[in-house]
Amino acid sequence: MNLLGDPGSPEATVDLARTGWTATATSEETGGENGRAANVLDGDPDTFWHSRWSGTAAPLPHSITVDMKRTADVSALSYQPRRDRANGRAGSYTVTTSTDGTTFGEPAAKGTWKDDETVKTATFTRTEKARYVRLTVTTEAGGRGPWTSAGEIRLSGPADPAVHGSWGRIIGFPLVPVATAVLPGDKMLAWSAYAVDNFGGSNGYTQTAILDLKTGKVTQRRVDNTGHDMFCPGIAMLADGRVLVTGGSNAEKASIYDPATDEWTETTDMNIPRGYQAMTLLSTGDAFVLGGSWSGGEGGKDGEVWSPDTETWRKLPGVPADRAMTADPDSPYRADNHMWLHATSGGKVLQVGPSKQMNWITTTGDGSLTSAGNRADSGDAMNGNAVPYDVGKLLTLGGAPAYEKSDATRRAYTVSVSGDKVQAARTGDMEQARGFSNSVVLPDGKVAVFGGQSHVVPFSDATAVMTPELWDPATGKFTPLATMAVPRNYHSVANLLPDGRIFSGGGGLCGGCDTNHPDGAVFTPPYLLDEDGSPKPRPAITGSVPPRSAPGSTLTVTTDKPVKSFVLMRAAAATHSTDNDQRRVPLESTATGDGTYRVTVPSDPGVVLPGNYMLFALDADGVPSESRFLTVS
Repeated sequence: MNLLGDPGSPEATVDLARTGWTATATSEETGGENGRAANVLDGDPDTFWHSRWSGTAAPLPHSITVDMKRTADVSALSYQPRRDRANGRAGSYTVTTSTDGTTFGEPAAKGTWKDDETVKTATFTRTEKARYVRLTVTTEAGGRGPWTSAGEIRLSGPADPAVHGSWGRIIGFPLVPVATAVLPGDKMLAWSAYAVDNFGGSNGYTQTAILDLKTGKVTQRRVDNTGHDMFCPGIAMLADGRVLVTGGSNAEKASIYDPATDEWTETTDMNIPRGYQAMTLLSTGDAFVLGGSWSGGEGGKDGEVWSPDTETWRKLPGVPADRAMTADPDSPYRADNHMWLHATSGGKVLQVGPSKQMNWITTTGDGSLTSAGNRADSGDAMNGNAVPYDVGKLLTLGGAPAYEKSDATRRAYTVSVSGDKVQAARTGDMEQARGFSNSVVLPDGKVAVFGGQSHVVPFSDATAVMTPELWDPATGKFTPLATMAVPRNYHSVANLLPDGRIFSGGGGLCGGCDTNHPDGAVFTPPYLLDEDGSPKPRPAITGSVPPRSAPGSTLTVTTDKPVKSFVLMRAAAATHSTDNDQRRVPLESTATGDGTYRVTVPSDPGVVLPGNYMLFALDADGVPSESRFLTVS
């Protein structure tokens, strides 16, 4: 029996920009190392402030004061411990504020932080209007000595819902949602492994759950009949709306979930056993898989294709995985994992990453793999992700040179595809470096990125990034979004929902560890909210939308008010920071009067990949309707 609690919905906050800030401390180490106070504001968790320890150590308490150089509303302080060792972790603390740097009032927050490496938050009892914020530490968390240290300090203020969005209440799950898929009927499928909170072995069954997005009810089921432990799988959303899940702990197995019947069935085993592989549906309706040395032996995880007509797998000897790998020191065990695959016309696939070299893949005959050039000046970016935000346009975000124990990057790149020509360019950087994050494209073409770590370590919440960011293709810049209540790192997910909101959840799956997160929350993007947090008026699609449409067909769509555009958003599946199923396809439309529009579906199945889509209408301000599901095939 598991009991799940609701921690409630904390007041929404957002990180304040640290440009121009300075920091001073009552004590800092400058002799034995660079332990200056300014290091807490440099964005580098490897540098840190440390109280004086050389010669005679400065006794506790120690204070560090941040000068924001301007007066602002402040409602929380986050404290990231130094990363290299435990010495100096803050234990008991108070936070005070001042407008003049001289007079500090009663504590806005106080308490005692746990002696671990995770990012800590001190939420103020009231929002303070201040220029100076002082953290005073009175005990070292582990009682190791009279020291205080800090890797990074950030301040947050009240979020503006119309700019930063807002979070709903935490939704408890009976399992850690390591993999998820969005289904018709306002449902979301989730699963973990043979256990709800752990993995290991190849037990032949999987713990699954269905979330009803309308009622919030979660229904749990153990799937035994396919003989498949689906932990660490490849996933492809099929042309008929079913979900194909391959490999993982039972490395050769393949299973299919049919949302129309709520049934799981087995299909033919793969030729090559795999775990951590990448999958995508092809424009032909077949499914392609590549990589996956985490399970089933290391190396040789070359491409193969599954046919829905024969339910058999065909090897592609001309698509070797070793030419698509990163330079991970654990190669190939880690180097062929979680590839970013983007299906295009004629059954071709562009492998966008995480290796710095991109590759064109053909899937006819024996297949082929040829270089598509490097991703501009990007390095390898394992545990980053790629998001198709428009036709032939992708955004890649974050990642790290190695799968684990590696510093992530803040960098983001755009990749443009026109025929066989591929061009990559660096766009604006994220505010914070991220690996193990999840990214979701919205109906308006913006991309939201959630969670992740600045230093990637599986099953850890150290260096967790708690502030999501939103990328705007019009400016190439990222802006912060409302802060999350729960870290979302390794084994977390994010999905666009049929009502235009986003589910973010999971993380952990490590047995009795402290970083299991069997829960999630729904984020409401700013395009749906007014300044007071109330919902914006939304357009609505009225009348019927055909359940199935062919590429190149024209739909007649009616709305309750004038709209500017229509867009198809592919129903997608996410696991291990990767979602090769999501895709945004803007549609051509013509108003025919009385709220009626002729909407044309692209004729190229390499553009509108076969499968289930959510049809959104957007008004002139970019506010989307709730979607209607249709299958394009």
